[in-house]
Amino acid sequence: MKKLFIAYLFFYTNSILPGQIPGTKPEPVNIVSDKIYSYSPNSIKIEGYLGEKINLVIEKRIKSQDFDQLVEPFRHKNESHLWQSEFWGKWILSAIASYEYNHDPEMLTIVQKAVKELLLTQMPSGYIGNYTDSAQLQEWDIWGRKYTLLGLLAYYELTGDKKALEGSCRLADNLLSQVGPGKVNIVQTGNYRGMPSSSILEPMVYLYRRTGEIKYFDFAKYIVAQWEKPDGPKLISSALAGIPVSERFPHPSVWWSYENGQKAYEMMSCYEGLLELYRITGESMYLKAVEMAVRNIIESEINIAGSGTAFECFYNGAKYQTESTYHTMETCVTMTWMKLCFNLLKLTENPMYADQIEKSTYNALMASVKGDGSQIAKYSPLGGIRHAGEEQCGMHINCCSANGPRAFMMLPRFAVMGAKNEIIINMYGQSESVIPINQNNTVNINQISNYPVSDNVELTINPEMPESFTIAFRIPSWSENTSISVNGIEISGITAGTYKKITRIWYKSDKVIMKLDLKGRLMTLNGYQAIVRGPVVLARDTRFGDGFIYESAVVKDKNGKVDLIPSRQKPADIWMSFTAPMIPGTNLEGDFSNPLQINFCDFASAGNTWGEDSRYIMWIPKTLNVMNADYKSY
Repeated sequence: MKKLFIAYLFFYTNSILPGQIPGTKPEPVNIVSDKIYSYSPNSIKIEGYLGEKINLVIEKRIKSQDFDQLVEPFRHKNESHLWQSEFWGKWILSAIASYEYNHDPEMLTIVQKAVKELLLTQMPSGYIGNYTDSAQLQEWDIWGRKYTLLGLLAYYELTGDKKALEGSCRLADNLLSQVGPGKVNIVQTGNYRGMPSSSILEPMVYLYRRTGEIKYFDFAKYIVAQWEKPDGPKLISSALAGIPVSERFPHPSVWWSYENGQKAYEMMSCYEGLLELYRITGESMYLKAVEMAVRNIIESEINIAGSGTAFECFYNGAKYQTESTYHTMETCVTMTWMKLCFNLLKLTENPMYADQIEKSTYNALMASVKGDGSQIAKYSPLGGIRHAGEEQCGMHINCCSANGPRAFMMLPRFAVMGAKNEIIINMYGQSESVIPINQNNTVNINQISNYPVSDNVELTINPEMPESFTIAFRIPSWSENTSISVNGIEISGITAGTYKKITRIWYKSDKVIMKLDLKGRLMTLNGYQAIVRGPVVLARDTRFGDGFIYESAVVKDKNGKVDLIPSRQKPADIWMSFTAPMIPGTNLEGDFSNPLQINFCDFASAGNTWGEDSRYIMWIPKTLNVMNADYKSY
């Protein structure tokens, strides 16, 4: 592999940057700027069904969390192999994001108390964690320190509280005294070829940005260099060589072990850190490696519901998604996948990543939430029954119930984004945004829509004063026929899988009407069939009471399109439902041309009672008909 050449620059300005304490060094300027950026999460309010789910997660999973329970392990340095120290960081990140979204003063008070209590556990050495002195650097110790750093730095960004930044520096300095050149090699610590430990790359780059201290930048470069050493996870060279993420190392003889190099969540976390290093170095190899890895994940791992993995590892899962599989679609994987795509979207403005985020949101992510919002599932299989994950590490929580809310709280930053003189709309549905197009003009955008139940989206554009600027509308890759009109005038040149950019002088009360192509689409794989409508996968659920859901069938289609009819009645707690024409079973006589109308609901609603009353299936086994000449094709 070619030698890593890293050139770095950083500049100082005389102005005070957001979150910066007067009298401290300004943030080193990124060499690579994001092509598009997020507005303040408080500038948008997501309403409708999705908005209700976001609010439910805030109230039931974030605000109601007993944060002192999460701090308690840090007060006792008696751990040697578990991961209690990740929970506080994951939760505080979602709590801070929820406050940024709704400015709830009670949430701010909770966050402030949680940070204060955690900092009280910091040792004179700077260590914040729960491992014994002799066990430090083993198992999940550095991984936990990563989440603590991320949480403290996010709090500093929110409040400018110098104690949080000082605590972060002391924590990082403690690690630098233990790990690095001439000390312990970071990729030989912890689990899974050092990927959990070396994912601390991300907050190390953040810390360098906030302090300008070159030692943190040097440590970030050191981490990446170790990846390509003989014991390293080969995250760059393997990606550039096009090696699939599931095939970089031999199948492990012991799954939960250091030799397993397929661990998805931790691998993607390392790639997130590499993108942060790319921003401050401009080393194009870093971006290329991440994009090639992500392209492989899309093609070989992400399933029809926008997630993947089994036993938390890559396994060429897109190919095997029709198989009943143990422990698939971990919510931590879903969240990290969405966050990685979001980072790439900001850097590239490639709407492919936005399509991935939307698919994950409406399927895997929303499917992870129990109907009443009280819990988030650890796994959300494509069929069967959903249930709560186990309590981990002797605590009343697990990794996914701590992590899942972060994905929900990312959505306000994703829904409406910006670039120079440009507003980018990624998500459709009932919402209201107040966007500063520049220092002198603010634009209110009101969306009226029941999307994705409805194919119609009406947007009212209200700038404070008339001005020429661009609005970029995401045209999903699945929407083959999309129409857009502005004040009744049709817009031409609309292509699926792109942003349609409309530049004009916008006036108050300008109306944009979009109609998206929500025709049912039949997907086939390995002798199975599934129906997708827009970004939403459909599933059968026993609550409809219209037959044995696991029976083979033939879904009737016309050139890959399925005629869907809204269900006349649907069970409680189901968001959307339709009937599809199907010929079920094998023991048929007579006319094959008269299918039954069988009920389907959105995948997220399927099984959401988490009980035997709502078993579900998404991939339907196709009944073999040997009278068709192509019956051997699958």
